[in-house]
Amino acid sequence: MKSFQKTISLPSFPRGFHLITDLLIQEFPELKEIQTGILHVFIQHTSAGLTINENADPTVRKDFETFINDLIPESYRKFIHDYEGSDDMPAHIKSSFFGSSLQVPIQNGRLLLGTWQGVYLCEFRNYGGSRKLILSAMGT
Repeated sequence: MKSFQKTISLPSFPRGFHLITDLLIQEFPELKEIQTGILHVFIQHTSAGLTINENADPTVRKDFETFINDLIPESYRKFIHDYEGSDDMPAHIKSSFFGSSLQVPIQNGRLLLGTWQGVYLCEFRNYGGSRKLILSAMGT
């Protein structure tokens, strides 16, 4: 059994949904040493999330942003937690909605994502800054 773990810092992304698949692969070359296994990705933040979805058409990512903002608006007047601005509490709820981790199978040193799948960073803050991810790969 092989296992590798690494913490990476993502560059600052604007609010929205961003494909980070290539960045993960580039920053974690140890994936190539796993023949059969799993990659676990965990984000160490409560105002951003991770998901897997469409990797080809950028309008999908725009539609995600539009829908989640309609579902959880900053203008919701009952929010109390706003220490860091009007996007603070909505970002926490959105983060819980999408989740803080995901898993992707590995085979022959490659992520087994579907043809049209990519890993998204879901940035819910207007100015979220750099985000840290813990990447853990396990397998044979």
